[in-house]
Amino acid sequence: MLQKTSVWMLIVSFFLLSALSIYLNHQNVTLQEKIDDMESRINEQELGMEVQAMSIEHESEMESIQGEVQNGYESWQEAEAMANHMYEDSDGHFDEDWGMFLALEAMREGIDPFLVYELLRVESGEKFEPDLVGPETEYGHAYGLAQFMKNTGPWIADMAGLPYEHDKLFDPYYSIQLAVVYLDFLYDKYEDWDHALTAYHRGIYGLEQYIEDHGHAKSWYAEEIQEKAQERSLVAFDK
Repeated sequence: MLQKTSVWMLIVSFFLLSALSIYLNHQNVTLQEKIDDMESRINEQELGMEVQAMSIEHESEMESIQGEVQNGYESWQEAEAMANHMYEDSDGHFDEDWGMFLALEAMREGIDPFLVYELLRVESGEKFEPDLVGPETEYGHAYGLAQFMKNTGPWIADMAGLPYEHDKLFDPYYSIQLAVVYLDFLYDKYEDWDHALTAYHRGIYGLEQYIEDHGHAKSWYAEEIQEKAQERSLVAFDK
């Protein structure tokens, strides 16, 4: 009788262990499913946050681009107004396309475009002739709208990142760009337009001699260009 009871208990224990094993396996599967579900939710949440961040960044970039477009359009309008005034003031000798190019290049460097225009007016004897050759001096001739000499043209072109050929000095756009770059260089050097303009006219060593002789850098050249540029600006934007 005892043996039968033992056998029966063994059978019952076997079934109980089997049931417990099935239950535990089920629990493990359920727990793994819950873990997988939580990981999926976390991934979805992170993805959503990433997409949201990308969206915010994109909106910010678009606002920046729109601002640049707005500024570009406004700059273009301002340059056009200046170019029209330069054309009218020169009786049609200073081409409107030259004026647009000059205005945009000068504004890009933070220079009043009318300073450059007045410089070109004085340098060219108010003729604005791109193929102008200046009178002979002890240093040679000056060439083009901006009247660069052969000893200064090459290193200014190099500073502007442009190739140099003598004949290019007769190209109005080339000459204008060199003038803007050189004026920007001189102003950065002296931080004063009297010094910068007198140096453009007389050369850097000529400026030093002028200051030694007069005690200041305010030459007729610098004074006239600045005064005329201010007048042009007032007239151009008073329409």
